[in-house]
Amino acid sequence: MLVELAYGSGRLAVDLPGDRTTVIAPRHLPAAPDARAAVVEALRLPVAGPRLRDVVRPGQTVAISICDGTRPQPRRIVVPALLEELAGVARPEDIVVLVATGTHRGNTEAELLEMLGREVLEVVDVVNHDAEDAAGLVWMGRFGDGVPVWLNRRWVEADVRVTTGYVEPHFFAGFSGGPKLAAPGLAGLETTLVLHDARRIAHPSARWGITVGNPVHDDIRAVAAGTGVDFALDVVLDGEQRIVQAFSGELFAMHRAACEASRLSAMRAVPAPFEVVVTSNAGFPLDQNLYQAVKGMSAAAQIVRDGGTIVCAAECRDGFPDHGSYRGELLREPTPERLAQSIEARTATQRDQWQVQVQANIQRRVRVVMHTSHLSRANLRDAHLDSTDDIEATVLEALDRASPTARVCVLPEGPITIPYVA
Repeated sequence: MLVELAYGSGRLAVDLPGDRTTVIAPRHLPAAPDARAAVVEALRLPVAGPRLRDVVRPGQTVAISICDGTRPQPRRIVVPALLEELAGVARPEDIVVLVATGTHRGNTEAELLEMLGREVLEVVDVVNHDAEDAAGLVWMGRFGDGVPVWLNRRWVEADVRVTTGYVEPHFFAGFSGGPKLAAPGLAGLETTLVLHDARRIAHPSARWGITVGNPVHDDIRAVAAGTGVDFALDVVLDGEQRIVQAFSGELFAMHRAACEASRLSAMRAVPAPFEVVVTSNAGFPLDQNLYQAVKGMSAAAQIVRDGGTIVCAAECRDGFPDHGSYRGELLREPTPERLAQSIEARTATQRDQWQVQVQANIQRRVRVVMHTSHLSRANLRDAHLDSTDDIEATVLEALDRASPTARVCVLPEGPITIPYVA
């Protein structure tokens, strides 16, 4: 059976034994025939609440939050549609587009050009959020379960705040999009460290597809409700990163509708765990570094037997990456077991420890083998990961080692598909 995995900007073909292979992919609805028209229609027919044009009054300032370059948000469609909707209501000089980087690095000028197009960059102010720029943050108070909240100053001082994102299952926040575009997207580092602390990440409901009762998402919603979002727009994408559906309106009603659409598409039941699971990390931009590839590992971990094998294909053109603390956190301890124990024992959250915590807990119970184009065997060994240049041979070896009846499941779109054992 020839299976094509999403990998980098293309596909990676692997040939697996057809009688022992199950392929699980999303149940995507057809892509919208006119993506721009779908967004415009959503803006004019909100799920709940008034239209954006009716939210903004002439003379008011508007802040629009967008995803950073690690996410496949169709910004070149969404942002121009928003600006068109605001034409005649808000002046371009009164609008700022804030790149919700969270704790990631800011996007370069070249990346912003690719993300938004010159026509947007030349019309409105576009600014990368910086979680560590004290002067660019405003103290908002404590919300949810005692979360100390610092938010981007341009966001807080705007008269009207608009989030835009895309919704898919998230490995510890339940679903992406919606309130995440306020915090952690535009939050200070201290806020994100608390939202992502070891206690919250270890909670059994901090997982794919769960929002209510998930301590991470409960607090993210509390921050957004307590600090204010005036309008929201999210889209649901297919495997080719094309818009399938668009939703707008009051933040929480809109996000619930988008999450339900994503759940129906992405979450797939299987009857029993598999000895081997092969996953991608959904291709570029999500597979641009190893940090993000933990999401693919986590999707596969939902249906792999204890003692089994996960093979994860992620291009990793941006390495670990070099920025942030992920690589340093991985090197702190000699084994995944020690890493997990060390993080769980901390009283103060370290940057990027949440990704390491999830990865270490997966590696506590299964073997993880990476296929990448930009990280060496030594690099991966430092991350406590095995590596392979031949996915097919690695899968056959793992199947033979498990049992004569062992089976492999393939997630060609990686974390765009979230399998679970029924």
